[in-house]
Amino acid sequence: MRFCLLLLLLLIIGASAVYAESRLLPKIPPADPAAAQCVEPTEVMRRRHMEFILHQRDRTVHEGIRTARYRLTRCIDCHIQPAADGSYPRHTQSEHFCTACHQYSSVSIDCFGCHADRPEVAYQNGK
Repeated sequence: MRFCLLLLLLLIIGASAVYAESRLLPKIPPADPAAAQCVEPTEVMRRRHMEFILHQRDRTVHEGIRTARYRLTRCIDCHIQPAADGSYPRHTQSEHFCTACHQYSSVSIDCFGCHADRPEVAYQNGK
């Protein structure tokens, strides 16, 4: 009997922990469902995207080499999707793809001081 109660207690605690963890993690907005695939697997991008961005920045700014693979505009075009009203979230809003994780990890985003935080189509449509 004690074993059954202990097992039940462990199951309840385990389920509560899974539920709590899922509520604590950031809610990441989905990318463009029409996009074929990211430039790297999801787990690689989650851990190393900053390395890719910094490496590309150095190659572009310091060496004059421009490539399409890790361009910030490519990320923005795929990952910043319009809201139901057709407007695009800004990097200061929690609905912005970059903001969810950056707020969660207390990391400031300085890319958008110089770079656009929405796809080009947002500017064309005035949204």
